[in-house]
Amino acid sequence: MTRRRFWAGVAFLTVMAALALIHVSCSSMPGTQIAAPQIPGATFVGNKACADCHARITRIFPGSPHARIQLDAVMGRGEAGCESCHGPGSKHIQAGGGRDKFIINPGKDPAACFQCHLETHAEFNLPQHHPVLEGRMNCVQCHDPHGADIFKPAGGLAMARLNENCSQCHRQQAGPFVFEHDALREGCTVCHNPHGSVNRKMLVAADPNLCLRCHAQNQGPGVKPGQIFIGKIDHSAFLRQGTCWSAGCHTAVHGSNIHPRMFY
Repeated sequence: MTRRRFWAGVAFLTVMAALALIHVSCSSMPGTQIAAPQIPGATFVGNKACADCHARITRIFPGSPHARIQLDAVMGRGEAGCESCHGPGSKHIQAGGGRDKFIINPGKDPAACFQCHLETHAEFNLPQHHPVLEGRMNCVQCHDPHGADIFKPAGGLAMARLNENCSQCHRQQAGPFVFEHDALREGCTVCHNPHGSVNRKMLVAADPNLCLRCHAQNQGPGVKPGQIFIGKIDHSAFLRQGTCWSAGCHTAVHGSNIHPRMFY
């Protein structure tokens, strides 16, 4: 009995030592270091130097979430913001300005955006994604990096709905419809991940589980196990035939001008 207690004590101390080592190794790891983009031979000049040519942008930029970016290299001059994304601006100014002259344009190359938005970068590498990495789209088409509302496209109108951002390209899905899918009132991102997904059509969940997140209901005591009722209709057999919109049922999933249940 004494020997058992001895080895049990040894095992306990070994486990505690391992946990302590893991705790120390994790807690002592430095945080992710983010550096401003570099331009060979250029130095940081500060936001005020940008205002001479980019007056409109520098006027609205203080209200942008990006105005709060502060990187050590930029803060060396007591400034933050423009050069955190566009790189040091001295050579750009010496060249008299000009598009893409000694300056980094995140609208053409998303690498500067991905320095901070690591999760988004990972999503763009998923099987289904918008073609940003392929160079056929860019972040600025959907986001205004300088404006107060970063979820609006650059230079766009003050849209009433988030969906209007997507409808620039997806006009057919945006409607308007006589019978609208209620999910559209909450925004396209209720069903789709705009950056990327493992599911086809960039859906946030594999179908038909996607639809059942909203349309499932608690089954009453008279319902047999395995039966799924939506409304007063038993959908169990329908769900075995395919997804809600590919089983010959709700094919007009975004909305319909003909049928209230979006059959077509």
